Amino acid sequence: MKRIFITLLFLAGMSCHNSHLYCQTYIVKKTLPGSINIDGKGSDGAWTSAHTLTHFTYPWESTTAPATSFSALWDGQWLYCLFTVKDDSVITYVNKNRKRETAKSDRVEIFFKADDKMSPYYCLEMDAAGRILDYTAAYYRRMNYEWQWPKGQLQVQTSLSKDGYILEAAISISSLKALGLFQDNRLQAGLFRAECTGIANGIANLKWISWVDPKSAQPDFHIPAAFGILVLE
Repeated sequence: MKRIFITLLFLAGMSCHNSHLYCQTYIVKKTLPGSINIDGKGSDGAWTSAHTLTHFTYPWESTTAPATSFSALWDGQWLYCLFTVKDDSVITYVNKNRKRETAKSDRVEIFFKADDKMSPYYCLEMDAAGRILDYTAAYYRRMNYEWQWPKGQLQVQTSLSKDGYILEAAISISSLKALGLFQDNRLQAGLFRAECTGIANGIANLKWISWVDPKSAQPDFHIPAAFGILVLE
């Protein structure tokens, strides 16, 4: 088992090297089925065994980004994700309560791609109210907002904290496989956050936070260099 795991890490590193220069890797530890209850609180004991990723920055700002942490576990059937967000003013835009209003709100994001062609790739943008802007896209920025994640294969719950919000998500492994994203126990994923500082005349003022610095001149998560690798033990 140890030899297999080392091989997976080597392959992940090779994939990073071959696709772009800025790839990072996060190890998703395995947990027992039923050990995570998606309630938006992140209080299940199983989370203490997960690696905590805190390397989130403002790639296009000169200031320090507010703290964001990400943890993930899997049990063979589901990928569990936990975001803990520090935010002194959580903004959730609600007009007609449609999913695209998520794009004007504070939110965390997970993008998945099968390869650097990104045709297609899949996006989940999730706000502090638990609304999900799910869509597929093709490079470059050809979005299909009518698309939805396979029914019953995604769960999201949130809760507000004294200094921000917590978001838990569960994504079925079967849906990731069906979309061609789960390859050799690896997922090519982008982990992002949109920090909304206000809305004026219907336009949200957003600052962009990312796990991986894509080294692009302008804010852009819709490029291959914005993705890292999740390696599932």
